[in-house]
Amino acid sequence: MTVRKLERDDCIVTDRGGIVENRHQIHAAVTDATGKILYSVGDPSRITLARSAAKPAQALAILETGGFDQFGFDDADLALMCASHSSEDRHVDRARTMLEKTQAREEDLRHGGHPAVWEVVNRVWIKNDYTPTALCNNCSGKHVGMLAGAMAIGVGIADYHLPSHPIQLHVKSVVDELCGLDEGISKWCVDGCNLPAPAFELHYMARLYASFAAAADAPGQDENTNDRIQHMGRIFRAMAQYPELVGGHERFCTVLMESFQGELIGKIGADACYGVGVRASEQTRRLGAEGAIGIAVKVEDGSIPILYSAEAEILEQLQIGTPAMRQSLDGFHYRSIKNTAGVVTGRTSHLFKLRPT
Repeated sequence: MTVRKLERDDCIVTDRGGIVENRHQIHAAVTDATGKILYSVGDPSRITLARSAAKPAQALAILETGGFDQFGFDDADLALMCASHSSEDRHVDRARTMLEKTQAREEDLRHGGHPAVWEVVNRVWIKNDYTPTALCNNCSGKHVGMLAGAMAIGVGIADYHLPSHPIQLHVKSVVDELCGLDEGISKWCVDGCNLPAPAFELHYMARLYASFAAAADAPGQDENTNDRIQHMGRIFRAMAQYPELVGGHERFCTVLMESFQGELIGKIGADACYGVGVRASEQTRRLGAEGAIGIAVKVEDGSIPILYSAEAEILEQLQIGTPAMRQSLDGFHYRSIKNTAGVVTGRTSHLFKLRPT
């Protein structure tokens, strides 16, 4: 692995009254579906935990077991499998319905509840003295999907979350294949929701997302289009069609996909990593890609607000989408620093520039 020298300006800066307060190191890679790195910032080879940004690939592994069709799930359910949702009623109700279709119990889910990602939901829970259960977990759709996948391949569900379980071994194989990795190159650890999550060089995550975007434009029921590509295209379309299930009200993932109207998908991973897949267009060809592109971003210090700002800035620098589409992200992109009286005391500045590789 080549270690890249980091530039001082590969960062986003926040200031207070013109005095630099924080300097956030940005790493990013832009690739095509073959893995060719087109542009980068910081270190595109940084070993990065994908966390929940791996969910589209995990959903693909579930589709390939046949469990999705066996239990009558639809594309909205597929979007929830890819979600880090806000625990709104629509999310929890859908996860509950999915679980009922498998005839499993909430007690079979190997993750617990937690405070909702969206503060409005938390305030309701506190007011009602409600303790969130496993179905309220932002990863509940993925976990129900894992149960369905395990049932479909005829193995026990008690330990579906363990790295040695057959469903997780299948997930690992799928992730490695999508990234173009030899067995054993990716590293795995236990995620916050108690499932294995992969780590690999950042540019591999960009390639993964480029592959999903490329699949969205592949022929439908064509003898030359294999099942995996059709499944990947279905995942892309499900996320783009139901962005409110992937995130939730006012969430970046949802606003991004709603604004870009099927041109791309985007998914956050905890501790500030993000994956975007952009369908082929004249814009992607102008960037040097023959087809779709993938964008992977990691903020070194784990700041989520800075991550959203960085992703919006990268789309601006690449000129992806229309100006109106990009402007819809301004609330995330150009973050003002305010005090408790609502007075603007500072700003966010983007010093990094994407460099052709």
